[in-house]
Amino acid sequence: MPTKNIEPNLRLISEYTRLEPEDKFCIPEYQRGYSWTTVQCEKLWQDIGAFIESGAEDPYFFGTIIIDCSKDNCLSLIDGQQRTTTFLLLLKAISLCIKKSLRVMPESDDTRALRRGLNNSYEKIFRILYKADEDKFEDIERDWNNAKGIVVLENRSINELYKNDFQAIIEAANFNIAENSVYKIPRKQKDNKYTNFFRNFKYFYNNLSSYSESQLNNFAKIFLSKCQIIEIKSWQIEQAITMFNSLNSTGMPLSDADIISAQLYSKADNKDLFIEQWQRINEKAEILCQKKVVSIDAVLQQFMYYERATKQQYKIGEVTTPGVRKYYTYEHPELLNEPYKLSDAFEKILNIWNIIADYPIIQLLLKFNENFKLFLLPYLYRFEANRITEEKIKPIVECFLRLFAIMEMGEVGYSASVFKTFLFNENLNLVNPDYTEESIIADFDRHITASFNEDDIIVDLKDYDKNILVFLNEYLYAQNKGIPFKFESNVNVEHIMPASGHNVDTIRIDAGIGTREEFDNLVNKLGNKILLEENINKSVSNDWFKTKKGTTVQSKQGYLGSEFGLANALAHYPKDKWKKSDIKQFTEDAAQRIANFIFHK
Repeated sequence: MPTKNIEPNLRLISEYTRLEPEDKFCIPEYQRGYSWTTVQCEKLWQDIGAFIESGAEDPYFFGTIIIDCSKDNCLSLIDGQQRTTTFLLLLKAISLCIKKSLRVMPESDDTRALRRGLNNSYEKIFRILYKADEDKFEDIERDWNNAKGIVVLENRSINELYKNDFQAIIEAANFNIAENSVYKIPRKQKDNKYTNFFRNFKYFYNNLSSYSESQLNNFAKIFLSKCQIIEIKSWQIEQAITMFNSLNSTGMPLSDADIISAQLYSKADNKDLFIEQWQRINEKAEILCQKKVVSIDAVLQQFMYYERATKQQYKIGEVTTPGVRKYYTYEHPELLNEPYKLSDAFEKILNIWNIIADYPIIQLLLKFNENFKLFLLPYLYRFEANRITEEKIKPIVECFLRLFAIMEMGEVGYSASVFKTFLFNENLNLVNPDYTEESIIADFDRHITASFNEDDIIVDLKDYDKNILVFLNEYLYAQNKGIPFKFESNVNVEHIMPASGHNVDTIRIDAGIGTREEFDNLVNKLGNKILLEENINKSVSNDWFKTKKGTTVQSKQGYLGSEFGLANALAHYPKDKWKKSDIKQFTEDAAQRIANFIFHK
């Protein structure tokens, strides 16, 4: 019997997803994680809705899916994993909504045909999701524990962090059980705490729940009987991947990390060991990404900057940079020949960020233009992660703070030569363990002094009306006073003289500010802004200055209860009125404080 080569078929989605009992869809190790969001699901939903409304007789086509069948009982999704996963989540949502409708729908002659139609769709979906014959159907309906362990799709991707969510949804007897069973992402609120699996499932479930029984019946019937894909089966994986590359069908583009992890996986001699490490890398990157510190793609980019500087792959004055994917796969593919060594480098970068992410000085720097990461990390790569302390890295971090503070207040951005060219040049020194900390600081000193005029900087600081330098001013005040600087997650920028509120005009006049225009100009200056805990800010935000200062330490109300240095100092301010002259003086003080820091005085 000749070996099978390619087998293309035009199939209904309801036929394509109904597998033999021993078969299952498999998402290969090198594939990306499930990345469809409600944006893609909404497009799918609208396409189906428009097709239903058109009343068209011809089927609706959802593209091509490529399957590698070279492994027994494993239908490996080369192209189509996002759509297949989404189709199955939609089918689960339909089945639960039908089940809910049938439970409350009265049994009568008027509803007999509708109940029959809903039951038919429910049974079709049941056979898909649980590969169930009539006996198994009854077993599961009697006890939903019998649905556990029936796998229609197995996610083996090393890039998928939430593999259990899909199965938890499929096995759930109702929506509430599904919601209670899925993973909740820490520090996220509302729907953002859920993974794409549950958010997309919930999107479909909520939309279907708004339908009447007849609309639900019509939607289910048409999706099951008129929506199609072209299924292309191949029994040679290389051939399947070639077809995928040639067709370039309409999935979401692979990220740099997806491409590079697949290349590393293919070259790893111990696949299990590599999968274990890459999953660990993904988990660490996800936690840091949630904190808005660094993503996995950013890690690849940071290592590229380190490697290019270390190997001196560019010259002084050059700032052009290849794309991450081009660098690893085309310009320096030799890096991919050592998958464990490169993965160790990526993991080291993540370990460094994990250690330093909560340092107040790093949290402060994260407020500024994020390009600093491309140059600070190469310097930190000198050290073993567990040997890094805040005091050890503080002098160099402050160098970046000085330069990026200038960038924050000016009209010229990162691409200007005074920033980008200098940082590219200095990166050749930052990665060199023999180039001392003192020499790096001296380089920043010379560059800042030669490139910027202190008087101009002070003028810019006095005119500054945004918020990032308010954080820097607070940090510098704490440094000067020798008091701790805590970067609280619930911190607010507080206007000492309120910028709004029902008392604002009275407060303005009382402060000696003649016009609203003058008020608008003064109220956002550095000298009228401090950091304040959110709870204190809410309680005093639009009050008079005397009230804001607070009266007793025990009450913890007002500036007196704050742990921020400037607020606490204002609690003991000798005057009970905050006037135009006070704002001007405090602005001058802040401008001089920051300028002294920038010019390293």
